[in-house]
Amino acid sequence: MGSLLLIRHGQACFGSADYDRLSPLGELQSQRLGQWLKQAGQAPDLIAVGPLRRHAQTADLCVAAAAVTAPRIMVADLDEIDHEEILARHRPDLATAAQLSAEMAGAGDPHRAFQRLFAAAVARWVSGEFDGEYTRSWGAFRAATLQGLQALAAHGARTIWAFTSGGTIAVMVNALVGAPAGQAFALSWPLVNTSLTRIRTGAQRHSLVSYNSWPHLEHADAGHLVTHR
Repeated sequence: MGSLLLIRHGQACFGSADYDRLSPLGELQSQRLGQWLKQAGQAPDLIAVGPLRRHAQTADLCVAAAAVTAPRIMVADLDEIDHEEILARHRPDLATAAQLSAEMAGAGDPHRAFQRLFAAAVARWVSGEFDGEYTRSWGAFRAATLQGLQALAAHGARTIWAFTSGGTIAVMVNALVGAPAGQAFALSWPLVNTSLTRIRTGAQRHSLVSYNSWPHLEHADAGHLVTHR
């Protein structure tokens, strides 16, 4: 049996024109995670990193803080959904970062308003009714993500740390627990930045061990570090 540790990236720069980079808080979350993994005596045989900058930055900071060395590979199938396109297809009037920022600025609670907007946009994408409007359909994204899970499980490394995003983790967990595919993103919304989801991999089947844990953030002084976006 192997152990696949899925690590959601640290907090990115929500609301900025360049979302795909860690915020200062996201950097601290990533360092805290590495420190906790070091104290827990956990070390990987392989480090797998998604193709986004926030994946790589989280991996860099976590691995350095954990003081571990292992081969590192980039796995394209650990990619996140294209949230910009998904939002733009749902609300063409919010196709640019400036338009979206202006819309959120007018909301009483920008984070809550964005979550409602994003959930509706994802529901449209997942419905399958508008596949021709998207560069990559929901079905194609799900298939690629599960292909990535199979490839990592077959890699041969006993313990893998995989740095990825919430949508990817949600799809994998949804499939492992046998939930309806269309409900996958219900598992994405609660995911905490730098949370840990552990999967036991085997030749015949894989099983979920734990989901969305954040022991490295569960300290009296760390409440501000628990973020979802």
